[in-house]
Amino acid sequence: MFFSKKVLAIALSGLISIQVYAQTTTDFKSYTQVIPGSNQTYAMVAIPGGKFMMGSPATEKGHKPDEGPQHNVTIEPFYMGQYEITWDLYDLFAFTNMEKEMATKYTESDANLSKTDATTRPSPPYVDMSFGMGRAGHPAINMTQYAAIKFCAWLYAKTGIFYRLPTEAEWEYACRANTTTPYSFGADVKKLGDYAVFTGNSDGGYKKVGSKKPNPFGLYDMHGNVMEWTKDQYVEDYYKQVASGKVKEPYAPTTTLYPNSVRGGSWDDGPEVLRSAARTPSAPAWKVLDPQSPKSDWWLTSASFVGFRIVRPAKTPGADEIKAYYDIKPIKDY
Repeated sequence: MFFSKKVLAIALSGLISIQVYAQTTTDFKSYTQVIPGSNQTYAMVAIPGGKFMMGSPATEKGHKPDEGPQHNVTIEPFYMGQYEITWDLYDLFAFTNMEKEMATKYTESDANLSKTDATTRPSPPYVDMSFGMGRAGHPAINMTQYAAIKFCAWLYAKTGIFYRLPTEAEWEYACRANTTTPYSFGADVKKLGDYAVFTGNSDGGYKKVGSKKPNPFGLYDMHGNVMEWTKDQYVEDYYKQVASGKVKEPYAPTTTLYPNSVRGGSWDDGPEVLRSAARTPSAPAWKVLDPQSPKSDWWLTSASFVGFRIVRPAKTPGADEIKAYYDIKPIKDY
């Protein structure tokens, strides 16, 4: 793999102009993203475009009405994180002091990136959001969809490369990896423990990312470990709307705080929730223990099973589209 480094001028939210280092690939293939100012990297897998049948047949064990009717979807090529975002990466975004400490260990030019990074960051959590399940190498959890998007904005500021959350369609396409069975490894639920952390083997907590076998695209933990945020609003009958031609958008835009779509199931779920087609809506109960009013824009309090991974479209969108995606306002939760 061949990387080239060049300095880019980025205008973020129309308010700041900063210089960042970006890595670009010479062609469409998997690569490793270096996070300037730290010792952290993030592996991105090239996912070829194609068509697939989204949803599940009514005969599939665990099938729910919101997974039908099945419908053909065309997916453009994109890159997807090989692993769920870990605390190692998320802490750099969430805690300014930690990033500054890391930056002092590296080059002066990289350290300067920390000084110019004015990306909006989360408010401090009032408890350890890992709930003692582990941090180094473990998936970051308990962030809101808004926080996950702002992480992507921070990463853009650091690298000059547009990252975002996957759409539901992209997520399912990547999870299936050209398979049509309930799981990317087939239909035999007895094999689930080889590929996923779930209630049958989790011992009541998540595990380090990549501890199980990958799917055919080389992606780890698409089934289980932690559920993953998508870009979509959860609309129960969205597939019916798509099939009838009522909507043509590749995803359901977020217009309300609840519910939004998470995918993949978690360490706290049974096999049926881990299926490639299974959809889960977010819920107010995920913040039930938050004592603030309004509740935090950044942190969930009762969703130790929710994390995320990121994608990068092979075709970079225009500056206006990038700005519109990152420059969002939180929807208050009282």
